Amino acid sequence: MAPMLDGCTPWPEVFVDRYWAAGHWRGNTLDNLMRGWALQYGPRTALVHRDTRLTYAALNRRVDRMAAGFRLRGIRPGHRVVVQLPNVPELVVTVFALMRAGAVPVFCPLSHPASGVADLVRATQAVGYVAAADHRGFDHTALAADIAARWPFLRRVFTLDAPGASSPYGGLTTDPSGCQYSPLGAIDAAPEPALMQSADQVAFFLLSGGGTGAPLLVPRTHNDFAYQARAAAESVSLTEDDVYLAVLPADSPFAFGSPGIVGTLSVGGTVVLVESPEAAECLPVVERERVTVTSVVPEVARLWLDALPTVRADLSGLRLVQIDGAPLDRATADRIGSAWGCRPQQVFGMAEGLLVLPRPDDPEETVLTTHGRPLSPDDQIRIVDADGGNVPDGEPGELLARGPYTLRGYYRAPEQNARCFTPDGYFRTGHLARRTADGDLVVTGRLTDVP
Repeated sequence: MAPMLDGCTPWPEVFVDRYWAAGHWRGNTLDNLMRGWALQYGPRTALVHRDTRLTYAALNRRVDRMAAGFRLRGIRPGHRVVVQLPNVPELVVTVFALMRAGAVPVFCPLSHPASGVADLVRATQAVGYVAAADHRGFDHTALAADIAARWPFLRRVFTLDAPGASSPYGGLTTDPSGCQYSPLGAIDAAPEPALMQSADQVAFFLLSGGGTGAPLLVPRTHNDFAYQARAAAESVSLTEDDVYLAVLPADSPFAFGSPGIVGTLSVGGTVVLVESPEAAECLPVVERERVTVTSVVPEVARLWLDALPTVRADLSGLRLVQIDGAPLDRATADRIGSAWGCRPQQVFGMAEGLLVLPRPDDPEETVLTTHGRPLSPDDQIRIVDADGGNVPDGEPGELLARGPYTLRGYYRAPEQNARCFTPDGYFRTGHLARRTADGDLVVTGRLTDVP
């Protein structure tokens, strides 16, 4: 096993051997998997956004050329680059291009405050930042200039569009601190020979959904995330005939790989990107693109249901609606079944890796009242009391997990790791759960505000 990025906790060798022997880990990097998808599904439609449609072959070519463009502009293997983009094709292209260039994307939610972006750049010592120049009235170029003035390692800013006239650096390519600005569309060069990379290495960083203060960064390796997306796709019987609508932020772990974008691409399906969860925008897209699978939070599901009499979209193509976040109330679940002709699937997932979901052939009561079973046969689950002892089935306790796609430690966070992981490697999720007599899990809420 190749050494991981400094500051990351590797899996113990006994578990590495187990996950390889089981076939969970297969030694292929995510960007190299895309090469294979392009060969296998070349002329099929991979990404759709408004009037833009990209085939698998075209997507892979864009990734190849952007990766070479990043290297031409000084992005080197191991460099961290913060990516903060809306649900547009450039997000997918950028993330895969950075991985192909050997760099490590750092996913940053659009909702993250300016101070949080600065903290993320500082914590990762990011040399690059990718964002819209201006998004919904917020000037990301000015934010980048402010961060670069404070943290000299940030020297490359790539903007989705040209900086606005109001930006202090709208007409410049280099600001007074020496930070260089480039439109993302200009990051293009002749493809270069593929880099030799290890799938044991960190593919990208996700931001933990728990905690306050300094960012808690989740390192995801190529091996573990490729397995998660592939297994999630298999668990919901995803095929090349499926069309996945990315409503949740595409940089979230759920929309990116549960099965989400990566899982859909892995089977030759089509990913449709929308930038807003509003019913008026999404429901016509569901009809036009014949969307079969999507994932939303309960509030969005209720808004879509309420909007149906007005929007009047044909949603008969839907076969699966995944519900992420808070538990779905039974009344809303029943409305989804009658209005859309499909069952909802309540899913519990975390940036840290654990994914729990019902299977398509589970009884209706299991689907509607539980979160189902852990994704992997090698997921190890404990539900414990305040003293760390296992609780009986049916009793609530803290959910602990370890497995082939669940992290072993946050990035450069020894104090948090001492609190969040047991001596034998179980991750303390900070969530309350109970196990039914049939072995399904019901996650009921958070135990603490800080993991």
